[in-house]
Amino acid sequence: MMKQPNWLLHRADLTPDRVALIYGDKEWTFRELAIEVERLAIRLSHASLKKGQTVALLMHNHPQMVMFVHACFLIGVKIVLLNNKLTDAERQYQLEDAGAVALLTEPMFAKAYKGDLPFYTIDTLPEAHQIHSDQLIKEFDLNETATIMYTSGTTGRPKGVEQTFGNHFHSAVSSALNLGLREDDRWLIALPLFHISGLSALCKSVIYGMTVVLHQKFDVDEVKASISQHRVTIISVVQTMLSRILSRSEACPSSLRCVLLGGGPAPLTMLKESKQKGFPVFQSYGMTETCSQIVTLAPEFSEEKLGSAGKPLFGCELNIQDGQRVCRPYEHGEIMVKGPNVMKGYLHREEETAAAFEEGWLKTGDIGYVDEEGFLFVLDRRSDLIISGGENIYPAEIEAVLLTHPYVKEAGVTGIHDEKWGEVPAAFLVTDEKIPVDELFALCQSQLAKYKWPAAFHFVDELPRNASKKLQRHKLKVKGVFR
Repeated sequence: MMKQPNWLLHRADLTPDRVALIYGDKEWTFRELAIEVERLAIRLSHASLKKGQTVALLMHNHPQMVMFVHACFLIGVKIVLLNNKLTDAERQYQLEDAGAVALLTEPMFAKAYKGDLPFYTIDTLPEAHQIHSDQLIKEFDLNETATIMYTSGTTGRPKGVEQTFGNHFHSAVSSALNLGLREDDRWLIALPLFHISGLSALCKSVIYGMTVVLHQKFDVDEVKASISQHRVTIISVVQTMLSRILSRSEACPSSLRCVLLGGGPAPLTMLKESKQKGFPVFQSYGMTETCSQIVTLAPEFSEEKLGSAGKPLFGCELNIQDGQRVCRPYEHGEIMVKGPNVMKGYLHREEETAAAFEEGWLKTGDIGYVDEEGFLFVLDRRSDLIISGGENIYPAEIEAVLLTHPYVKEAGVTGIHDEKWGEVPAAFLVTDEKIPVDELFALCQSQLAKYKWPAAFHFVDELPRNASKKLQRHKLKVKGVFR
């Protein structure tokens, strides 16, 4: 049984006066954060929460959420991180499926909560009159489940991904070996903490001894000001965030050494603009099941391997398979990954966990290929694949072409039923100005094979995205107010 000292307490002992967290105009050192977390952990234990139980956490990005996460770890309680954009019914399903015994939340969610579980805000927990530190869990078992995050559920009911302390630790170590680590590193997080990109930065913070600059949400002007004010060196983004930052920037801020881009392949035009303006974009590929990135492309390859997600992180492996056969370079197949950051399994789902793995390899459900040097190119989700007259069509390929139009801000492509071909692609666009449909057809005809041409173009006010800003193509057929 592999054990490690509690990360926050160990970090507070090693570098007590380093800044751990910045939120607005407030900051906490690791010592100050540990003191508040210990007090909160005792209050949680006074609320009858016990080691081995599971609690749900429903909050916006806020220092109190950071403290709740560490406090739960400190009393040995597993955390289900709930997406705050879900409906009551969706949340209730996850609470019941995970077997949560309580809900930790904030006043605005507490007022609307209609379930039967006991729920607490930081103001309604019992007071800790005396801190009994011997009640706290001073060591982590790396094989134990730390957090549970539910997948988007595009092909059925969401599944709870069990992420162990070991998964989080090895993810942080592999990332540091790839991105490097500096004493002055500061990581800005404007992605939700209930998403793996946000949560993984909290783990990195206490493992590295690194400051996290936390934002409640992404606001391009606030983020730009924060990067300059706090000398931010690393920021996690998805396409839409990077696009807005680029549109409001002439050049990259001098402190920024890494823009970690996740959430799907980026359009080549965006990558070229990033390079032109000096933004060090590290394209990455990962998922909830891999505790964030598992493949990353360093900027030195950004021009030579434009469009690639890169190579596996140190200690991780990658394969492309077509059924039982390992694909040769440039052959399309399912992306398979392996490494110590890959999930323990799906909660209460032994059959689905077994089906997700093949001889230790995680079947990602994503389609891609590697070139002759082993660089990964992600094409699309298998579930989003359009099969038209026997031909495979990857929506992301069509979206990338449409995004080259200067007036197209966002593009989403999905398959719609067709009597002759079975399915044909249809495009949903968010645009700055009205674009003649003939112009869009001409653009596609100039760059795509005929069977990939969209059968229709729909102009919408917004595209359906989840909390981490990933495009939800399965909702495109019913989404949008048409102009």
